[in-house]
Amino acid sequence: MIVIAAAWILLLLAGGGFALDRVLSAAVTRNADDQLEYVLNALILASQIDGEGQVMFTREAADQRFLEPNSGLYWQVSAPGQEPFPSRSLWDRRLAYGGKHNDLGVHYYDSKQFRDEALRIVERDVQLPGSKVRWRFQVAQTRAGLDEQIKVLRSTIFKSFAMLGLGLFVLAILQTFYGLWPLRKVREEIARMRAGKARQVERAMPNEVAPMVEELNALIDHNERQAEEARRHAGNLAHALKTPLTVIMNAATAQSEDLAETVIREARTMRRQVDHHLARARAVGRRGSAHSRADVWPSLESVERAVSRLYRHVRFDADGPKDLQVHVERQDLDEMLGNLIENAAKYGGGSVFVTVRALAGFVEFLIEDDGAGIPEEQRVRIFDRGVRLDTGKPGTGLGMAIVRDVAEIYEGTVSLEESEDLGGLLVRLRLPAAN
Repeated sequence: MIVIAAAWILLLLAGGGFALDRVLSAAVTRNADDQLEYVLNALILASQIDGEGQVMFTREAADQRFLEPNSGLYWQVSAPGQEPFPSRSLWDRRLAYGGKHNDLGVHYYDSKQFRDEALRIVERDVQLPGSKVRWRFQVAQTRAGLDEQIKVLRSTIFKSFAMLGLGLFVLAILQTFYGLWPLRKVREEIARMRAGKARQVERAMPNEVAPMVEELNALIDHNERQAEEARRHAGNLAHALKTPLTVIMNAATAQSEDLAETVIREARTMRRQVDHHLARARAVGRRGSAHSRADVWPSLESVERAVSRLYRHVRFDADGPKDLQVHVERQDLDEMLGNLIENAAKYGGGSVFVTVRALAGFVEFLIEDDGAGIPEEQRVRIFDRGVRLDTGKPGTGLGMAIVRDVAEIYEGTVSLEESEDLGGLLVRLRLPAAN
């Protein structure tokens, strides 16, 4: 930032200084030319042709320097085929006549015709009354004084712009240093968190970086929640596996006759627990993605096709907008809908109806069947892990628990009601909408 600011300041001051030098130098030169032109016009007005056809002045030039040899201020009147009529200040030197002008206007130019003296010359061609010759009037002045004025002017501009540039550069350094100072505070706070001295950024920050600090603290809280959930799930899984492992160890130690059956039964229990906790872990890990987004209708159609292959006698119907999306990973949405629709097909009477609709920032799924339903007093219990109300059909008893846990991870809800249209169970699943 400092280097860019310095380069930009240097570029602007160099461009501005060059432009200002051109303008002021031209103004000083124009002022000097105006003075020379005034003297030139005075000479022309005071000139006339004598009896011999030569130029003469009715009055002398007022400036005393025209009478002093090599004074730096000169005039001369010339014409083709005529001897130049010079001022006394030219002494034994003469101004170059040059070529003819195509007009009678005033011309300004610099000349180095004198080896030791650079000149600024103003000249004009005039045809005086009574003369057929076009006379050239010239007034010349040494450039020493003009160049000195321009030199002083440039020196003043350079010093002023140098001081201005230095001041701006120091200001850019201070602005950068103090502007980025809050970021040093943030770095110190992060170092304190890494050292275990603080849980999040606690120091007050300026308004410019306060939103970043808030997002950083929110990220830290989110990571802590995920870590806590991971620890809790690990503890729950360890606790869930502890009892089956104890049963297997006791049966093996006692050399029980039904050891094989015990191992198979308890291994099945452990597999259900592992599947359940893996589903929760996957959902928690994917929840952190702000880009989690799934199209509802393709997922619903995919699940219906898969379930219809298992339950060919069941009729599936669905209704709702085709363009809805949810803030859920597609795999998790498939797992929730798969569990709910499969349960409706398994325990229903042969008809399953799914309604999808948008509702106040959520997408609501209504899965209805024409089965016997679930008594109201048992609807909360069905979400517990391993609970099965109908033991006559295969299952793990984890489907509803997985749906509840995954829905809550995505800040959704699931509830059980009675279907008014089909008479069986109605499952109401709400997930956050993405559109």
